[in-house]
Amino acid sequence: MITVSTIAVLCLVAFAAGFIDSMVGGGGLIQLPAMLLLLKGMPVPTIFGTGKASSLMGTAAALRRYAGQVPIQWRAVGTAAAVAGVFAFLGARVISLFPPELLRPMVLGLLVVIALYTFWRKDLGSIHAPRLTPRREVWVAIIMGAAIGFYDGFFGPGTGSFLLFMFVGLFGYDFLTASASAKLVNVATNLAGLAYFAYTGQVLWMVALPMAASNILGSTLGANYALKKGTGFVRILFLVVVSGIILKLAWETFR
Repeated sequence: MITVSTIAVLCLVAFAAGFIDSMVGGGGLIQLPAMLLLLKGMPVPTIFGTGKASSLMGTAAALRRYAGQVPIQWRAVGTAAAVAGVFAFLGARVISLFPPELLRPMVLGLLVVIALYTFWRKDLGSIHAPRLTPRREVWVAIIMGAAIGFYDGFFGPGTGSFLLFMFVGLFGYDFLTASASAKLVNVATNLAGLAYFAYTGQVLWMVALPMAASNILGSTLGANYALKKGTGFVRILFLVVVSGIILKLAWETFR
């Protein structure tokens, strides 16, 4: 039995997740554990599907807010989003054939490298200076979209942070532009994931809809805050969130 108080707490969690995720990703670190704790007895796929509905709405709201203020290379980023959506669906299908826990040590190592590199390169992402030609951007976007999309559908933790780092490191975007671009790709992967879970009847809409409304509010406020504070703030928050993901994965790997 899901009570009104349980939904209220989940809405607060969704608000906080949306606020953080709208800037640097990592909202799943906040939302999913709370859902697993408060929705005991519910099938795990149903919890995942319900969370996808909330995340999709919040991410879309953040994208809408960024789109009017931050220049987005729609051709390249849109291509990455389309490819990522397809591969996210494939990843969700493959998850039943291959235990995702085997990926955890590799992902943990990659995140440690990303955190150290970002900390060491103080100027990384401070200036928006695209380094690829439009044609090359599209090809890199296809490869990135396929890899990140499959990863998000198959495993998931740190997807937003991986996207943010790739847009900064590979494309030469500043952190604010990279965050806006990552939202478009995240919308596609969340939409693909939600389509799969909704089609298989694994979304608890009575919980998903109020959580989505809260996530939208948190994401909108978070995007506004990022636009106000600028790329330096987003870089610092990125390091904090990636460190949190590292600690979580390390605990799950070595406990």
